[in-house]
Amino acid sequence: MALSASSHAQPKGATGVLVLGDGTVVWGKGFGATGSAVGEVCFNTAMTGYQEVMTDPSYDSQIVTFTFPHIGNVGANEEDHESRGLGAVGCVTRQEVTPQSNFRAQNEFVEWMKDHGKIGLSGVDTRALTRRIRISGAPNAVIAYSPRGEFDLKALKKQAAEWSGLEGLDLVPGVTREAQEDWTGGHWQLGFGYTNGSAEKPHVVAIDYGAKDNIFRNLVKAGAKVTVVPAGTSFDQIMALKPDGVFLSNGPGDPAATGEYAVPVIKALLDADTPLFGICLGHQMLGLAAGAKTAKMFQGHRGANHPVQRIGEGWGASEGLVEITSMNHGFAVDGETLPETVEQTHVSLFDGTNCGISIKGKKAFGVQYHPEASPGPQDSFYLFEKFVGGLGEN
Repeated sequence: MALSASSHAQPKGATGVLVLGDGTVVWGKGFGATGSAVGEVCFNTAMTGYQEVMTDPSYDSQIVTFTFPHIGNVGANEEDHESRGLGAVGCVTRQEVTPQSNFRAQNEFVEWMKDHGKIGLSGVDTRALTRRIRISGAPNAVIAYSPRGEFDLKALKKQAAEWSGLEGLDLVPGVTREAQEDWTGGHWQLGFGYTNGSAEKPHVVAIDYGAKDNIFRNLVKAGAKVTVVPAGTSFDQIMALKPDGVFLSNGPGDPAATGEYAVPVIKALLDADTPLFGICLGHQMLGLAAGAKTAKMFQGHRGANHPVQRIGEGWGASEGLVEITSMNHGFAVDGETLPETVEQTHVSLFDGTNCGISIKGKKAFGVQYHPEASPGPQDSFYLFEKFVGGLGEN
């Protein structure tokens, strides 16, 4: 159904609604969990991997608009989770969710959404909604589903208008692990599931700020033993594990807010010359620790088709090479604020924003995109090999 800022008349048969912070009301058919949820509306351009997107903790407090119109055909299964059911609070689709038609499916996507407490809205003009986000920025909103079509629009509008938004919000405490965990799962094989890692060295301690599980699988695939620790783990606790390197994970929210407690730990790791590798939120906080600043993006980058170019020294014949990458971020390192001690290594070919840094004189680097994909291309697995392979040189 089309976007409407003026007429709030509920169409016949509408059982779901998206109410934006400015009062715009978008009607459709609800599915998944009943009730309402508040979040920032974004769009994702990936053609596959809707289950992985919905369980990515980086989407906490967000409502994902899928630009690909047909969602549901591969159903849902337990193997494709990227976290313990965390992630986006809801999603918006063009067509009604289709029945599954895939031999790996264990459940219909509609039922999976219901089981995991996520709200869906179908029948929406997602092109119009995406265009609105591109022109006006990502809005705050409330998504709601009532099988009987009963809504208190006044209350929903008030909730959307009063929500603080993601800027200044530390969401990591709600998505990080509660305890230390030894990770063993490696890459996936049809008919066998996830293989178990057997390496004892090098040992990577991964700080979980809201990580996708496939990141840990790729670290194992690259040859590392992985220990995952909660976001609040101290420098002394990390060093007591005797890591050969430390990984800084992706996660939701404002990096400056999470950085209040995370950045001092990262600075201490840099001072101790500990090899570091950061992805997404981890990359942003590595930038903060090195003296750069981060900023909220206008619409963010979310999809599985984002071109990123390698720049700067150290790439040899591959300098200038373009990688097609998977992205999910609404904040970015401000490339204009990078100090002389930091080299910019990757940039987005969409808008020139920073997508990679390396700390001079340190074995520490980070990228804004997701080299572990899921969903997305696999052009960037070399980064895991670069990090884990470099640890063997210590």
